[in-house]
Amino acid sequence: MFRREMPPEETRSGWLIRMNDEGVAPDTAGDGFLERVEPWPADALRLGYWHDEPVAVSVEAGDADANTTPWPAAREWLATISPAYSELLATALQVVRWARDHRFCGRCGHETRRRLHEFAMQCDHCGLRGYPRISPCIITLVTFGREMLLARSPRFPPRRYSTLAGFIEPGEAVEAAIRREVMEEVGVNVGRVSFFKSQSWPFPHSLMMGFFAEATSRRIQIDGVEIADAAWFLPERVPELPPVYSISRQLIETHRGAVATR
Repeated sequence: MFRREMPPEETRSGWLIRMNDEGVAPDTAGDGFLERVEPWPADALRLGYWHDEPVAVSVEAGDADANTTPWPAAREWLATISPAYSELLATALQVVRWARDHRFCGRCGHETRRRLHEFAMQCDHCGLRGYPRISPCIITLVTFGREMLLARSPRFPPRRYSTLAGFIEPGEAVEAAIRREVMEEVGVNVGRVSFFKSQSWPFPHSLMMGFFAEATSRRIQIDGVEIADAAWFLPERVPELPPVYSISRQLIETHRGAVATR
């Protein structure tokens, strides 16, 4: 449905996503965020093709009009749209941030320009080419038999618990990152790990790789910095969980479904 192939430079109309610092604009019907626009705004960033028609994103200054309802935040959209629309919106969010943050060369400081046929910013002074940043992360549901190890970050809403997550360090294998993060955050050794699925997480530019990990013991020792609390939970008695569209929630529900059928 969404194809990452740049429309020709002269393409100036088609589908458009409008956003500002607060949210993403609904379409005229109010049930989506894609609108047919001709011509696109001059600063529109081409993203590719949506159902074989060109699609772009534009960023508007300031908030939505004070006399209108504020635009829904990107997280609100992701909670209600299909995976295909989520992929398109995640791409738009990350490309907008990348274009804003890479207007100047990180090597020589000169202004960069967008290349026509790919997501790349070119410095014509020193030749450095910059691509959108993607930060690989692991997100892991640690289990011990039927039990799930869930934790609270100090940044979470009250009473919410989730799976463990962290960034992969330079030179680190994915499996090593899982074992390091789990040990650092909750003091638990894990044995076998198995891949679940991945999810783009555009807040701001992560690629979440989901895993199940089997703990070798139930003893917990939280770090007290990134983790405020952690505990083992039975599938029938869980705390407040992350939103259903998150890979964290999908890990939890997959485990709950698996143990319920045994």
